[in-house]
Amino acid sequence: MDATVGQGGHASAILQAAMPGGRLLGIDLDPDAREYALGRLQPYAGAAHLVAGSYTQMLELAASRGFEGPDGILLDLGLSSAQLEASGRGFSFLRDEPLDMRFDPESGPTAAAIVNTYSYEDLAEVLYKYGEEPRSRAIARAIVASRPLGTTGELAALVSGVRAGARAGVKRRRSGRIHPATRVFQALRLAVNSELESIAEGLRQAIALVRPGGRIAVIAYHSLEDRIVKSTFVRESRACVCPPGAPVCTCEHVPSLSVVTRKVVTPSWQEVTENPRSRSARLRVAQRL
Repeated sequence: MDATVGQGGHASAILQAAMPGGRLLGIDLDPDAREYALGRLQPYAGAAHLVAGSYTQMLELAASRGFEGPDGILLDLGLSSAQLEASGRGFSFLRDEPLDMRFDPESGPTAAAIVNTYSYEDLAEVLYKYGEEPRSRAIARAIVASRPLGTTGELAALVSGVRAGARAGVKRRRSGRIHPATRVFQALRLAVNSELESIAEGLRQAIALVRPGGRIAVIAYHSLEDRIVKSTFVRESRACVCPPGAPVCTCEHVPSLSVVTRKVVTPSWQEVTENPRSRSARLRVAQRL
């Protein structure tokens, strides 16, 4: 199962390796991604099955299509290049687009709803919790004072102005490598799509679904995602999860996983050179006991 099928790159490679006789169930919320992946996977017609949905629905979707006990499950978290470059839904601050940011454009609140209706306190919390933005309070204050904001260009300019003001008169050791609005856009996207909460649920379902001996592979792109994956894999590989210092084990926890990647796998220098967007990718793999 490719539970975040995107444009079908991983799915195509998996099917090529699984032939003859392999089958793949691809899941994605984004209708544009599914349409593109369908064309890309045409050579594997009959073996590739694409469905609309979230990886938080894996158990239900697998059961409805005869995919109980798959040999492997892949989760490639976060944003695809296509969503960033051409979706028109406001994922990027490089173009002026509506503040939407929903993976599924038919459901849920938009980024504009958060920006324009949340209280100052709630907005600051979103920026800090999901974006680890050190200027979360100043940016939230500026957003509230500048409402309404309707486009990515307006938001990016406002955030850049706040951060530029904070840097005024301060000698910088080196030029920043990321756009000033990167953390804010990350925070809004994670909040809009409930991504961190979904990862925990998706991992729970993947562990319940994959067959004994099967593997779960997860690619994360920032520390918040990776932290959830790492802690879940570590917890589920332990025989005891009692609090540290407990004199006697009372949890009766039964380990369900064996961690395959003892250290996180990152892309090689060559891969980063060929594909700069891979530079923050972090792969972890676990095997079902």
